[in-house]
Order: sequence, then structure tokens, then C-alpha cells
Amino acid sequence: MKIALAQRNYHIGNFESNTKKIIDSINEARQNGADLVVFAELCVCGYPARDFLEFTEFIDYCAQAAKQIAEVCKGIACIIGLPTYNLKDEGKDLFNSAYFIEDGQIKAIVNKALLPNYDVFDEYRYFEPETDFNCINFKGHRIALTICEDLWNTIENPLYITRPMDKLITQNPDVMINIAASPFAYNHDEERIDILSNNAKQYNLPLFYVNQVGAQTELIFDGGSLVFDAAGTLVDEMPYFKEHISYYTLDKDAAGKSAITFDHEHTIKSAHTSDIEQIHQGLILGIRDYFYKSGFSKAILGLSGGIDSAVVCALAAEALGPKNVMAVLLPSRFSSDHSISDAEDLVKNLGCLSETVAIKNITEAFETALQPQFSGLPFNIAEENIQSRSRAVLLMAMSNKFGYILLNTSNKSEAAVGYGTLYGDMCGGISVLGDLYKTQVYELAHHINRAQEIIPVNSIVKPPSAELRPGQKDSDSLPEYDILDTILMEYIEHRKSSAQIIALGYDEAVVKRVMKLVNGAEHKRYQTPPILRVSPKAFGMGRRMPIVGKYLS
Repeated sequence: MKIALAQRNYHIGNFESNTKKIIDSINEARQNGADLVVFAELCVCGYPARDFLEFTEFIDYCAQAAKQIAEVCKGIACIIGLPTYNLKDEGKDLFNSAYFIEDGQIKAIVNKALLPNYDVFDEYRYFEPETDFNCINFKGHRIALTICEDLWNTIENPLYITRPMDKLITQNPDVMINIAASPFAYNHDEERIDILSNNAKQYNLPLFYVNQVGAQTELIFDGGSLVFDAAGTLVDEMPYFKEHISYYTLDKDAAGKSAITFDHEHTIKSAHTSDIEQIHQGLILGIRDYFYKSGFSKAILGLSGGIDSAVVCALAAEALGPKNVMAVLLPSRFSSDHSISDAEDLVKNLGCLSETVAIKNITEAFETALQPQFSGLPFNIAEENIQSRSRAVLLMAMSNKFGYILLNTSNKSEAAVGYGTLYGDMCGGISVLGDLYKTQVYELAHHINRAQEIIPVNSIVKPPSAELRPGQKDSDSLPEYDILDTILMEYIEHRKSSAQIIALGYDEAVVKRVMKLVNGAEHKRYQTPPILRVSPKAFGMGRRMPIVGKYLS
């Protein structure tokens, strides 16, 4: 049996595009002699469809698309993922399903049993878990077909009370196939390989795993579809962050065991790419798909001469093309000469578009208008934020006039402690660096400069500053970033309390201050743009905290 794994980029609710992509892949696989082509979880509608799933029309469109796919699936079989109705009165209205289609007919339907309801996942909100499990017979092989999380219950502390494969293995399958929509995080590829390898080893079966690729707003899917032999050895690994199709032949050896051979030169990376390289690739894909799938092509951002906006500008130029990126210099009376020259050097290096709009007269007009109310009061954060909000007004005006999408340039360290201005530098359509700590932004800048200087060295080495008052530095308001970021990671990613972090050796006063800042800034994070997720715990849909909560404050 010749199997094709189709790693494709889908668009939520774009049934015409998704269906065409699936049909084109079926035709390609058939021409290459495949007997079976396998697609990702919920590929028909895109993942995650969220509350689109509450519309019966949406589910009906899925059924219509599946019918179109079945009509062309002749002389070949395919596995596709889609939501289907639960016809029983009890339970949720839908299943997260896989169709096994052969010669134009739906021969089997497999429903997902283990429905993740943690971090960015909320599948139990929509779907009913399956309790009945059956293998599929095809071309002399018995297939144990599962959907994503169904194979993720072999961990030491399992989240579920059942394991679908424990039921399916009693039916003597020859091979496992798992279709998935597994989001990217910089540490997730190794975890994914370990869990799938353990499944193949535990059940002594070869395993084919298909993941989707592409970004859906803040969620990035990295692909990296995998094939394991019955010993749990990784025998093939498809490319990350791009579409691909690979072919395999599954035959039985003299002992009747299924074994995999290849129709292509397979490569297993001896060492996976570094976290920062994965982050770089993921952010490029995230920016590109956000614009393409939203129907936009041009980005705008405020370019300050600092490292954050420089990195965002460089990423946007790579993702969209430099001529589709407008960098706007917005100097105030506190902007240093080197900040302006650093921004100008970056524009030259990238070849992107640029404009300069000074904000001195604008901020002075606001201050003059407020003079009766502010009379006798010292210059403070109010006047600082007027500058930031003036810049946002100008950027959004250009966005409205010329059809740009504003890129937010705040990093995770700033977002965590509230070091940013609501409706000022915190505004935008998508946050590019909001899941990268400041120390990671520096690391990414060096990575971007690995072959040649793109980001001016001065933007990297100078002390970071918002430049909203004379001589201002970030360290005036915050602990040094190497200390701040390690405390933040212990709290946010590792979910440690202040007492646990202090016990690790961190200064008690600093830890308590940082925790107070993080929890006091929750209201700000509720109002920020979507953040491209690259870590295992990003702000946004995967981290849900009460705004007025007392605990940990």
C-alpha cells in the first residue's frame, strides 16, 4: 500500500480554497501511484474554527465540501478531517471526525475521543468525545486511525481516563495513522516526537502522523509531519513551516508485520534547528499568513531606532517584501539623534518604505489644551503617554488612508509588567514580538544579522529606552532584563508562585515587585492585539487570568 502524507496550509472557513487544495493533492497523489492520501485534523474547515462551529450552515458547508472531495476520490482513498453531527440526543451536538473515503464513498467515520481543554485548546466546548473504536480495513492492512490528542495520553501524568489505542490494539491493527492540528511552540517538536515515538514503541506498530502547517491569527502550525517504525524509531520527518507531500510504501514482511519503505530520499535532522531559528521561521509564517488570510498585503509600524521595532521591521520586510512595509519615524523633542540615524540606517539596509512625521507640535498642542487642568503639576507619565498616543493616532490615520495593517512592536517582558501605553505603543492589528521576552528579542536580532548586518549594531548594543523623557532608560523603571525575564519565565511559563521563585534564590523584593506589576497589568493585556504564539504559554487565549483577582498580586 502506497501512502501519501499531505501537509497543507488551510484557511478557516474558506471552503472553496480548502476543498480545492485537498482535491488537487488527491489528484497529485493518484498520479504518483498512491493508494491512500492523508490530510490533517479538521482540514475541511480549518482549525481552530471556534464559534463558527455553532452555526449549522458552517457544518453543512463542511458536509458539502466532503461530498465534493468524495466525488473525485476515485481509484484512491483519502482521510480528511471535519466536524460532523452527533445524531444522538445525549451529549454535544458535534464530533471532531475523520472520514475514510474510498472510491467515492465514505467507508468509515472515526470520531476523536480525547478533547483537549487546556491552554489554547477548547474542544470540549464544541465536541462530544467518542467511546466506540474500530479499525479500518484497506488493501490488506488494518488501520488504527486516531485524531491528534488521542495519542497524547501516554504521558506520565495522563489527562484522560482512557486511551483509544488500548481499545484499537485489541483488534490487531497493522499500522497507526494520526491526523493532527498541533500548534507550534519552540519546545514542542521534541515533545511531539517523544510522545509519538512512545506510541509506536508501546503498541509495536508503525505510525504515520500528519500535521497541518500555516498560521491562524495567533496560532502557528509548523507541520513537521512524522513517520515511525514499529520500534518507535523516527524514520522520516517532513519539512517544518511549509507545505509538502511525501510518499511511503507499507508492506508486510515474512512474519506478517507491516514495514515502511520510501519513495523519496528521507532525511532525519541529526540535530533540530535552534529555538531561535524556529521562532524566526514561525514569526515569518505568522506575519505572512495573517496578512494573506485577512486580505491585506501592506504593513505599517512606528520605527524608533530601538531593537524591538527594528526586529519587527526586519521580519515584516522578509515576510511581506520590503516594498510592502512602511516604517514611520515619529521623533519627539526627546528623541536622540542616534535613534533617528539608527532607524534611517535600518530602512536603507532593508529597502523598505519610510516617512518621517515629527510629533513635537502635536504633543505641545495636547499639553496646551490641557494646561488649565494640568497647571502647576509636574511633567510625569501623563505627558509621556501623550507622546505615545500621538504616534498611535498618526499611524492609525495612515493605516486608514492607505490600507496598511499596523504591526505592534511590544515584547513579552513589556506586556508582562505593563511597561507600555494603552492606545499608544500597545495598539496594532497583530503583535509580532508579544511572546518573546526582551532577551529573546536580542537573540533574534543577532540571528537576523547572522550573515550580514541588517539591524544596525547600535540598535542592539545601546541601553533600551522609550525616550519619553530626558535620559530615560528602561532600567529606571524595571529590573535588568536578564533578571526580569528569568523571573517572568518562572511565573508565566513554569507557573511558580512568588514563594517558589524566591526559594530558587531570587531577591524577595524584586520578585514581589515583579509579581505585583504582572498582575496589575492584566487589564492592559485584555486590550492588546492578538499575539503570535511561539512559546508554550503565551498571553492571550492560552493564559486566562481574572483582572480583579487578589491572588498572587
